Amino acid sequence: MLHLFNSLTRKKEPFVSISPGKIGIYVCGITVYDHCHIGHARSMVSFDVIVRYLRSQGYDVKYVRNITDIDDKIIARAHERAIPIDDLTAQYIAAMNEDTKALNILPPDVEPRATEHIESIIRLIERLLEKGNAYLSDNGDVCYQVDSFADYGKLSHKDLEGLVAGARVEVVKEKRSPLDFVLWKKAKQGEPSWPSPWGEGRPGWHIECSAMAMGELGEQFDIHGGGLDLQFPHHENEIAQSEAATEKPFANYWLHVGMLQVNNEKMSKSLGNFYTIADVLAKHHPEVVRYFLLSSHYRSSLNYSEENLLNSRKALARLYQALKDSQVIPDGEMDNHWISEFNQAMNDDFNTPVALSVLFQLSHEINKSRSVILANTLKYLAGIMGILQEDPASFLQSGFAEEDKTEIEELIAERLQARADKNWGRADQIRADLLKRGIELEDGPNGTTWRKME
Repeated sequence: MLHLFNSLTRKKEPFVSISPGKIGIYVCGITVYDHCHIGHARSMVSFDVIVRYLRSQGYDVKYVRNITDIDDKIIARAHERAIPIDDLTAQYIAAMNEDTKALNILPPDVEPRATEHIESIIRLIERLLEKGNAYLSDNGDVCYQVDSFADYGKLSHKDLEGLVAGARVEVVKEKRSPLDFVLWKKAKQGEPSWPSPWGEGRPGWHIECSAMAMGELGEQFDIHGGGLDLQFPHHENEIAQSEAATEKPFANYWLHVGMLQVNNEKMSKSLGNFYTIADVLAKHHPEVVRYFLLSSHYRSSLNYSEENLLNSRKALARLYQALKDSQVIPDGEMDNHWISEFNQAMNDDFNTPVALSVLFQLSHEINKSRSVILANTLKYLAGIMGILQEDPASFLQSGFAEEDKTEIEELIAERLQARADKNWGRADQIRADLLKRGIELEDGPNGTTWRKME
């Protein structure tokens, strides 16, 4: 049975969906004012595998991942570049789609945008005002009154009194408490706005996700996810406003992806260790990056380094090598023992490191037996992880420019001719020269193949 670590209860729990056989998942997506970074990739890949696995178990999954296309950062960046906001967000949505496609991240079933849900956001704010959980401040903003929700802090396990005492929030006299947050911002000169019962304005960040999640999945759904950095205050505020409005639990299970560090430091532009997904993919094969992101449990922290990427390539090459000389039959017979071992790992809160270890055990058996059934099984299980999707020879030869590949093939042809002419010295010299360049030759009954040494 599937067990999930629920951030709300801080314990691992059996998973039971609201509707048998169906699962609704909402994951906080990208604020599109810049290129996605490698930390974003970790969250997106983690939930991609979670959704793939749940579907492999027969669940009908509705996966919703939003786009925040209006907020302070977007407005500031568009102003800085002197371009319309829609042009800015379109540019970065297109870049995000390129990144996710390269990393073999399946698109969500629904990808709502905040600007498309203004009406539902306004209705939700109206409910909060009617119930006394929100108020119209003197400056025209609508604010949520945090102390009106008795359970505030239950997700992040923070004490409300302690939060107020230690609030490092700029005091805004229009707020009743420094913890109160804005649901609707009164329009400012030169900023985009929409009509509302409280005048022209735009939504605050937190209310956007509540409205989009409930609009797509209902007032109560199964799983809400996102990065650990969103747990407080964003997810805490989502719970407060949603449950105050509906008087129902918002999401039954909360999953949070651990933080990604770079060389054991927090990723930061000021430290010069900030990497976009495009930066990383310019140097590393997409499947290597994906494997690296899955090599640690999604809840744990993960350290990005060139050494760890290199080790990920070596590990992935071992799996590809097992498939290289094996026949794989699409939809062919598979070995239920290995599927069961894989499922056992994934049923334990989506433990991808253990699941990957099952793939390595399976590859070891394939290397010994060249079993078609085992090869079919490895290909299928790796597909749930979104890896081993390339032709093995192509992956094992990746990392070389096309002109280099052409030269390598010409040298292999020359070596074959030298061997045919019994010119063993020249044949050995070519092998040795290629070896120095990190290229390993493999002679077999079907000729000579080559691969990059790992």
